[in-house]
Amino acid sequence: MSQIAESEVLRTRTKKFALAIIRLCESLPKGLTAGVIGKQLIRSGTSVGANYRAACCGKSKPDFIAKLPIVHEEIDECLYWLELLVEANLLAADKGEAATKEASELLYIVIASLKTARSSLKNGDGS
Repeated sequence: MSQIAESEVLRTRTKKFALAIIRLCESLPKGLTAGVIGKQLIRSGTSVGANYRAACCGKSKPDFIAKLPIVHEEIDECLYWLELLVEANLLAADKGEAATKEASELLYIVIASLKTARSSLKNGDGS
């Protein structure tokens, strides 16, 4: 698969992830704790796709490499909020399983993309 096709697939996945996070947060019980954590999860979950798009629009490979760690941080933050919701018994583990699995997969993809981009830059491909 070409780099452009992979980029489009990841753009689509990160957008679907954001929508899944929104739906999950809408299903949380009403209350202070769920509301606060839900807002944090929505912020980080929707930020994943937005920041990935920003990274893809980078002017150069170094720009892409500089922006991609933000995506990594936002995904990791999503995992944290999901863990808190489950451990606080505000979200059944099975209801958060799909979002947690997708966040983990996205995290691995982003880490691999960052390694690949850094490696190709080191090998002289700075385009």
